[in-house]
Amino acid sequence: MNRTAMIRISCVISMLTAMGLTALGQEPRIERDRSIELGPDDKAAFAEPPAGFDVPRDGIPHGKLEMIEYESKTVGTTRNMQVYTPPGYSKDKKYPVLYLMHGIGGDETEWQRFAHPEILLDNLIADGKAVPMIVVMPNGRAQENDRAEGDVFASAPAFAKFEGDLLNDVIPAIEKRYSTLADPKHRALAGLSMGGGQTFNFGLSNLDTFAWLGAFSAAPNTQSPEELVPDSRTAKKQLELLMISCGNQDGLIRISQKMHRYLLENDVPHIWHVDENGHDATHWKNSLYHFVQQIFQ
Repeated sequence: MNRTAMIRISCVISMLTAMGLTALGQEPRIERDRSIELGPDDKAAFAEPPAGFDVPRDGIPHGKLEMIEYESKTVGTTRNMQVYTPPGYSKDKKYPVLYLMHGIGGDETEWQRFAHPEILLDNLIADGKAVPMIVVMPNGRAQENDRAEGDVFASAPAFAKFEGDLLNDVIPAIEKRYSTLADPKHRALAGLSMGGGQTFNFGLSNLDTFAWLGAFSAAPNTQSPEELVPDSRTAKKQLELLMISCGNQDGLIRISQKMHRYLLENDVPHIWHVDENGHDATHWKNSLYHFVQQIFQ
């Protein structure tokens, strides 16, 4: 690892440690930062989701949620990831895939625990508001002990290492096991907090792999916009959608604001959504609800 990378990781860990944790295995608690400054365009792009959007419904088809194993050459172990297949999934049809990343205090079960993507997708697909898709929830902590235990901030380097696992192990395993549309226009990447930073870092650096990106409350692991989008013309050509969201009570909003303003200055189309929430599960669940309705359309 070169000196620049070591300095970057050290800075990330220092900033993340300053957040504090609510409890073991939960996402960091971000207090309202008195220095938050909102601009005139820091406002909601979407209305609040309707009541009951995350409640299981009878009388509609339901997809399947399963935990699977895959061999990770990057980590050198057998790892787990959770996979949602849509109602009526069939090997006779090919599906787009959303890779959905968790935060620093979570694992492959985090999204399912508080947001239930399987319920959101079942309801939206039944209403014709979302395309039937496969949703993959891997563990973004690429190390042998990938549990969110002990000092979770110490695993920050493993979140950076996950880029190799995602590209070289996770995606090939999914495309071998499931009937997928294996091209950038049918792959999406999204995540919350640390996973939002991964989405920026891995997605914008690999637009030949992902054309749809969603970063929700991105954490300080996010690389600078100048590094990630050095050529706005290429980004505009290859991106189908980039959605950036954050709550106006979130002490990390400056990270998302910086990316939004850089993209705005460089004429890179994107959705900028700022709601009334903080660094919390409500914002992430609502953002996922909006994002899955935009992708693969």
